[in-house]
Amino acid sequence: MLISLITVCYNSKPLLPTAFESVLRQRDADYEYLVVDGASTDGTVDLLREWEPRFGGRMRWTSEPDRGLYDAINKGIARARGDLIALLHADDMLDADDVLARWCAPFREDPALQAVYGDIRFVPQGATGRDAPTMRYYSGAFWRPWMFRWGLMPPHPSFAIRRGRFAELGGYLPDVFRIAADHELLVRYLYKARLRARYLPLCTTAMRLGGLSTDGVQARIRLNREIVRANRMNGLWCCLPMMAPKYAYKVFEVLLPRFRGGRR
Repeated sequence: MLISLITVCYNSKPLLPTAFESVLRQRDADYEYLVVDGASTDGTVDLLREWEPRFGGRMRWTSEPDRGLYDAINKGIARARGDLIALLHADDMLDADDVLARWCAPFREDPALQAVYGDIRFVPQGATGRDAPTMRYYSGAFWRPWMFRWGLMPPHPSFAIRRGRFAELGGYLPDVFRIAADHELLVRYLYKARLRARYLPLCTTAMRLGGLSTDGVQARIRLNREIVRANRMNGLWCCLPMMAPKYAYKVFEVLLPRFRGGRR
């Protein structure tokens, strides 16, 4: 089973090496690695040329203007050849050396399975390795599709989805959503289309804090407005005040490892 791992980037040269290293360490998996650069001006293209030979033909990359994060992800999906699609953001790291293999395994066991998801860890913005101080986000362990109504979803970077579902159900909507296109796609796939998905007790990704959805109060307000719109577009009514309880719930998810007695 071939898994297509997609990284999109723009002026991310200082962050990309840790992402690349985490991919190179993967074992027991057949993968291709697609890097979609948005015409960076910081030397990212030179970095891609330097790293490409280390992947032994598994890396393919492009550098051209795009319309933002979700448009770039769509480009990567269109170029993918794998049975499965998964994402690794430029400032994140795969959290173990067998993440790709463990993403693939359930699909071989269950041909009707359409998606899997797990957990992620948050690490400081300046982290350069997996051993950075961390908080684990256990969303998937408790999540159910009705929780989209309250703005709650499993962590987007932890998903692997059959590539054929993107052709059938459509990709991300960058012209409609600037921050919450990932929420809208998952609502469309898991709530509206009822794709068969399974939770894996696996931490897939070490995710650096920061990004579009966490960049200040105004970004959070815009994110919540977009979540409400995404839910309503897919037949799940909600309103802005319903977004408030999710922050208390997220605190519980982040603190859960302390009660379990470990970081990971």
